[in-house]
Amino acid sequence: MVVSLDAIRTDGWFERIGEGIGSFQALCDIVGARFFAFAMITGARITSLTVDRRLPDNTIVEFVVGADDADVDADVQRLTLAEFRLRLVAALVTEDTTGPPPSRPTDIEAVQLHVGVRYLLLAPLYGYALRELKIEEETSEITFLHDGVEETQSLAAFRARIRDHVREELARVARPENRGAIELARVEDAEEATASGDYLRVIELLGSWPAPLAIFLRTPDGQALPPDTRAIIARGLSLLGGACVALGEMGRGEEVLRLAVQYAGDGPSAGDTFFRLGEALLRDDRPGEAIAPLRRAANLGVSGDRVWPLLARAFCERQRWVAAFAAAREGLAAGVPDEALASVFEQVEASLGPALTLAQEALESRPGSEIPGSST
Repeated sequence: MVVSLDAIRTDGWFERIGEGIGSFQALCDIVGARFFAFAMITGARITSLTVDRRLPDNTIVEFVVGADDADVDADVQRLTLAEFRLRLVAALVTEDTTGPPPSRPTDIEAVQLHVGVRYLLLAPLYGYALRELKIEEETSEITFLHDGVEETQSLAAFRARIRDHVREELARVARPENRGAIELARVEDAEEATASGDYLRVIELLGSWPAPLAIFLRTPDGQALPPDTRAIIARGLSLLGGACVALGEMGRGEEVLRLAVQYAGDGPSAGDTFFRLGEALLRDDRPGEAIAPLRRAANLGVSGDRVWPLLARAFCERQRWVAAFAAAREGLAAGVPDEALASVFEQVEASLGPALTLAQEALESRPGSEIPGSST
């Protein structure tokens, strides 16, 4: 069955709606025309903007979802512009359930649901003019014009193509060479702010980074970044994640630190990045999750006087006494003061009892000092 799509084409829908919105051009300039269209498609109605002209991605967007103008009781949400864009893109690139093939070509609503309403609205934003839908027993194919060239694809491939366009929209605004959102020179300032304990300044400098960088990493350009650039980005994200944790925003901090780990890879900033992630997880009373990144940090050469005391503590909290004992010995060998590890040895001795002697003998071939608080 072949169905003409002329009756459900939405060419020019965004421009027509814009004619009735007094602030249409201003919203397009601030939010981005396509992102404003994304908001309409997802049902996010922008109620106000607090523009940050120095850091545009920090502009505050207030919006409601699924409410009309008369719904004064709707919950107003507030996000930075970068976070708002990411939220829109995340909503649109999630595969949704589409309707079954229509049983007759005149059932316009069934045709719309089968193609997908969001795709009907997104297609003209990227220059697609839909022509017809060919429905067979197991697959559906869609024919369209794009940049004046007629093409035919499976309906599933067409939807995936449109979702790629949406992802690329966020990646485009995230590219360092296209916008000032990712200024690598800010990392040095953030390091100075971290050293002085000014975590709010770190967030001011780097707070707009995570949303665009999360998408940018998945693009070919993001994958092709040179190692030194990736290392600087990872360092900045690591500082930002640490600042969030220090200010009590654990959820956001962990998310940023995990993104930093992805950028760091095995590069020069990887050790510090893994250390900060492990430290944050331990601080959040998640010692089991903290062990792996802390071990990774140790293997990547993070100073032993930093990492071994935290590993010893994490092992203690997980009641892995022999591992805690070994980590504490490593800490002593790295120059950690006896008193800083005394409580670890006390817990180990109380838990292992006579078995501590066997543990110590098993580790005698490894460097370490005398064990304070031990009867052996």
